[in-house]
Amino acid sequence: MRVLVLGATGFIGSALLARLAGNGHTCVTAGRGRAPSHSSRHIRLDIGKAAQKADWAAALEGVEAVVNAAGALQDADLPGVHVHGIDALYAACEQRRIRRVIHLSAIGVDRETPSTFSQTKQRGEQSLMTRDLDWVVLRPSVVVGRPAYGGSALLRGLAALPIVPELPDTAPIQPVHLDDVVETVVHFLDAKAPTRLALDLAGPERLSLSETVGRFRHWLRWRPAWHLPVPRGMAGLLYRLGDLTRALGWPTPLSSTAKAEMARGAAGNPSPWSETTAITPRALSTTLLAEPASVQERWFARLYILKPFIFGVFGLFWIVTGVVSLGPGWDQGMDLMREGGVSERGAALTVVAGALSDIAIGAAILWRPSSQYGLWAALAITLTYVVIGTALVPRLWSEPLGPMLKIWPILMLNLVAMAIRENR
Repeated sequence: MRVLVLGATGFIGSALLARLAGNGHTCVTAGRGRAPSHSSRHIRLDIGKAAQKADWAAALEGVEAVVNAAGALQDADLPGVHVHGIDALYAACEQRRIRRVIHLSAIGVDRETPSTFSQTKQRGEQSLMTRDLDWVVLRPSVVVGRPAYGGSALLRGLAALPIVPELPDTAPIQPVHLDDVVETVVHFLDAKAPTRLALDLAGPERLSLSETVGRFRHWLRWRPAWHLPVPRGMAGLLYRLGDLTRALGWPTPLSSTAKAEMARGAAGNPSPWSETTAITPRALSTTLLAEPASVQERWFARLYILKPFIFGVFGLFWIVTGVVSLGPGWDQGMDLMREGGVSERGAALTVVAGALSDIAIGAAILWRPSSQYGLWAALAITLTYVVIGTALVPRLWSEPLGPMLKIWPILMLNLVAMAIRENR
């Protein structure tokens, strides 16, 4: 079968794409990024802006079924991604008589919609259900698996903390394994499978957030951690910081949207799912025991929480050095230039140029779309400072506070940031 898969670079979509290709299906993908592995044909398309049936013509050429695993937790264009774009897609499927459509939504959106995320997810479901198509709506709970992204990555990051914060107003969740979700999609792609139904994909265990984190901590082979209840005011500050992080382009599962969704919880009844598909969802403890954690998982868990601090501290470091150079450090900078034999005018221009470069580099590092360029620029200018400083004022190498020696730990932090910048 030729299947169009949306969200093929995501947590669920990438696993699904690999499974479908392995089963012999031909997979067409569409999205803003580059073609993912296992894609036989990729269409560059912004789903949120593809609001006309004609926008989907190339993607649907020769396609026999559609799987929509695209979505975002908090984005400037959630209505475009969750509603308008896919409504045009489903209208195009109806027009082209592409009958089978499998739509991945979110558990609980048929009962409660406390955020723009769940509201648009619900509208996306409704736009499909009104079509004359053989549709299936799947509503997964928190999805966990060997890979990690979003909520599943946050669980590992929290598990790495020696003191686990207990966030207030969090309802129970029923984690579901990634393989069970993929197996369900494969089941419903079969022409004999029933259609025009919606199912909750929820695991058999109803756990609190702290209990779930504890299961992951045990899986990572760490002793039980102390638990610290977080006051509502402090939790609110964390969510706002998450919103700021998202505004800078960094995806994070901790945000005001996450706050509303965690209060709603991610629980449901898995019995209709099992009865319809004969798939028995696995408990979290069972799936974790079946895949022992390796050193890679332990590294990831520890680095997950450190990553925002690495980029935040490093970006602010460059900005502050630039501000200091233009302010209280001006005279010292000028003295160093004079000591190196630079003219008064040349010294002033050099200090100003260096300070403005530092500020620009710091801002670039903090804003994710430009962070890669900021890190490369930071690496280049740091090495430039070493060369110029050695040529003009070689005594800096023997200074008691080690201004030149401290450059090397900064370079190492730069390389670490470059190594962990990717999210998926």
